[in-house]
Amino acid sequence: MPTLLHIDSSAVADGSVSREVSAAFRAAWQAQHPDGTVIYRDLAVDPIPHLDGHGISATFTPAEGRSAEQSTALALREELMAELEQADAIVIGAPMYNFTIPSTLKAWLDQVILMGRTAGETPSAKGTPVTVIAARGGSYGPGAPREPYEFVTTYLEKVLTGMLGLEVDFIVPEFTLAPKVPAMADFVPKAAESKAKALEDAARKAKALAA
Repeated sequence: MPTLLHIDSSAVADGSVSREVSAAFRAAWQAQHPDGTVIYRDLAVDPIPHLDGHGISATFTPAEGRSAEQSTALALREELMAELEQADAIVIGAPMYNFTIPSTLKAWLDQVILMGRTAGETPSAKGTPVTVIAARGGSYGPGAPREPYEFVTTYLEKVLTGMLGLEVDFIVPEFTLAPKVPAMADFVPKAAESKAKALEDAARKAKALAA
């Protein structure tokens, strides 16, 4: 039975473009796989603890020598890594916060990246397709004045592909703040156009992967 891992990291519950587009991806995928399994992680509602010393040291400590704290920390890492490995497709909502990803998403990445298992020469989830909804309030694409400040796709491409061996594709809705910020009123049409394209691209990508 096919499995989709769906991760949202936007701190905004209502009006989040990354959530709306990731939901469109999920809906299209489920339409093709009505009996499929969806593993959903809302990192804003149920944040994952940041990787700490217990979670790191547990991986270097034999089971019989682990403390209770190490065992608990490693159990969480095992659960999250298993979800990653089980997935046939992954969709991640990753809005830009202060030029990079939300700290909740970084916490998830730190927990699932483990050299010798999910990362390294033979990553355990290698080849799994991952679609990232990289929404942002303005424009940071090629030629934009703030292009040098784009650390969402640049970072995630290196981590998801370079470390986890996943096949990453980005869908990038831009100008998401335009309808809310008076100074950006001129960009409202561009925001609507970008969002509509993102929704179409998400549905198309999900159907292609499901097929």
